[in-house]
Order: sequence, then C-alpha cells, then structure tokens
Amino acid sequence: MVLCVAGWMNRNQQDEIEYLQEEVFILKELLGKPPRFNDGQRRRLAIKRKNLGRRTLDLFASLVTPNTLLVWHRRLVARKYDGSRVRKAGRPPANQEIQELIVKLARENRSWGYTRIQGALANLRHEVGWRTIANVLKAAGMELAPTRRQRMTWK
Repeated sequence: MVLCVAGWMNRNQQDEIEYLQEEVFILKELLGKPPRFNDGQRRRLAIKRKNLGRRTLDLFASLVTPNTLLVWHRRLVARKYDGSRVRKAGRPPANQEIQELIVKLARENRSWGYTRIQGALANLRHEVGWRTIANVLKAAGMELAPTRRQRMTWK
C-alpha cells in the first residue's frame, strides 16, 4: 500500500515538473530575449539552486543557465561581505562635544598641559588620549601649555 502511494506521489510530482518545464519553454519563446531579474529574484533563484545541485539544473529547462546562477551567487556573497563603503582611513575623530570641552578647558586653564587636561576629562568620565587632545588644540590654533602661559592676559 505504501509503495503504491509513494509511486503515485512520484508520478504526480513528475507530471508537475514536466508541466512547469513546458511553461518555461513557452515563456522563453514569448519573451524572445532573456528576462532581466532584480537582486531579490536573483537571490531567491541562487538559494533554490543550492538545494538542487548543478547536475539537476542541467537536466531542467530554466530561464537562466547554471553558470549564470553561480555568477549571481558569487556576486551576491561578495557584495554581502564588502565593507568598502563603511571603511575609512584612520581613527574616527573625537566627538564635537568633547572637542569643545577640550578647547574650553585649555582656554580657562592656560597653564594646563595635555596630561592635566586628560585627567580633568577622566574625572568627567571621558576617556581621551593625550595625542587626541594635542590634535584638537592644534586644530583650534592653540599653542602648547608653556607658550599659552606666557601669553596670559591680565584679565
């Protein structure tokens, strides 16, 4: 009994496959030129291709060749792991808020050096390196601590 049901299901599935293949042939004749797929359609076809295998695809009539599906899959995987749009050279700059705080501390306390400013920022729970402080002060046009002290105004 089980063998009869299994045979009937196999025959039924084979008929469905043959019908779908004939539909593909007719669509190819009607279109004339190969259809253009979007990325979502390419992705879905590439996933289904993975389950079937290359030999099975060679037997079936399809809108695209197995080689085309492999190329699409390679491109989609390469695009997924491509981080070139995200990457930038060097470290990211300090936040604007921290930069303003560094300049404010340096203006208010002209005798403080980079390390002293770094300690004051650490007390405010900001982890900033002394080199970052130096770069921010240089970009703001402020001199080193000894030079700032010499140019201290009487105010």
